[in-house]
Amino acid sequence: MSRPVIELRSDTFTKPTAGMREAMMSAEVGDDMVGEDPTVNRLEARVADLLGMEAAVFACSGTQSNQMGIWAHCQPGDELIIDQSGHIANYEAGAPAVLSGVSVRRLPGRMGLLDLDQLEGQIRGGNQHLAPTRLLCLENSTNLGGGQTYPLEQIARVSEWAHGNGLKVHVDGARLFNACISRGYEAADVAKHVDSISICFSKGLGCPMGSILVGSEPLIQRARRARKLFGGALRQAGIVAAAAEYALDHHVDRLADDHANARAFAEAIADIPGIVIDVEAVPTNLVFFDLQREFGTAADLSAALKEQRVNINPTGAQQLRACTHLDVDREGVLRAAEAIRECLAAGLPSAATASSGTYAGR
Repeated sequence: MSRPVIELRSDTFTKPTAGMREAMMSAEVGDDMVGEDPTVNRLEARVADLLGMEAAVFACSGTQSNQMGIWAHCQPGDELIIDQSGHIANYEAGAPAVLSGVSVRRLPGRMGLLDLDQLEGQIRGGNQHLAPTRLLCLENSTNLGGGQTYPLEQIARVSEWAHGNGLKVHVDGARLFNACISRGYEAADVAKHVDSISICFSKGLGCPMGSILVGSEPLIQRARRARKLFGGALRQAGIVAAAAEYALDHHVDRLADDHANARAFAEAIADIPGIVIDVEAVPTNLVFFDLQREFGTAADLSAALKEQRVNINPTGAQQLRACTHLDVDREGVLRAAEAIRECLAAGLPSAATASSGTYAGR
């Protein structure tokens, strides 16, 4: 019998647990489009209360909830500013421009995080040649930044700067609870400084789909219109909202296990000849590491690992990303590390792929 696949491409590959499936099967449903799905209504109220905000709207995906937020905050011709590695800027198919008429200006932060030294002097407005800056987008935790998280004082600092300059602040919190577990703060501690937060349920929380946008009542009313406009209005969505409720009850605290497994994986590969990694830069469930050129390319290593039933994606010519989640335990990450050691010791065959790597947007 072949060994099971160790899936480290993304936490989006998680499958619903038995308990989550039971919750989905027994969910009470109605028509969410007209506000009559009791499970969706309960979830939206619960998350709004959890974050200390006025309202929330359930959405199909993190991209959709981010774009609903942008549409609700901005007018066509505005611009948003974001770290150059941000998901909104790179992996949402140009949606700010297509859906909202909003341009994206990328700023060079530090590991996906922005602070005042990158932001000051970046406000545009009062000149007909320029798109007025309307929105600051933050990512917490970061993706391409390496799973880094914002200290609360930094969120407060940049949000105060933004509000003082007439901007709104949106947080792409696809992995917000990873940041909360890593930093030891609550989601409401972040929310009190910003205007909207998008939270994804289909990553570390283990749901089959779903995201939610949280903010003020007027903002969410406008975002609900955006959801309809984008073709995302839902009917009997309580089936998937029930999964999100189950995840909030059972899958938040256990994110600490994913973080510990990511650190164990990073430590296990740190002494492998050909691997370059900063173990101290692994605070959550994302592990980025490089392969020295003389050993081959990231695509070569990814292809060799696949033959060993280990899935890890290249994210560049020499870089790979491993993502831990509830479907991979400590034994799994250590076996993946050993597979890397064995592949490099044996030598890598060449894999013909683009040097830019494959999608690792989530």
